[in-house]
Amino acid sequence: MGTVNAAPPRPIVTPCIKVCAVDGESGLCLGCHRTLPEIAQWSRLGEDERAAIMAELPSRRGRIAPEKLGLA
Repeated sequence: MGTVNAAPPRPIVTPCIKVCAVDGESGLCLGCHRTLPEIAQWSRLGEDERAAIMAELPSRRGRIAPEKLGLA
């Protein structure tokens, strides 16, 4: 019997949505909600570091004024 090789893990893709503008108050990108250092280092971060940042992104949205996101 042969062994089944598992597919290699897929890398975490960037959360960038091509709306690149940094909010001066929060320091977060209005599109992906990452900081400039996180954006600059993304390709060099390990999967665990990327996963940790990805987990934080939904809660970061609340740090940006709704009118800056076109929600007010």
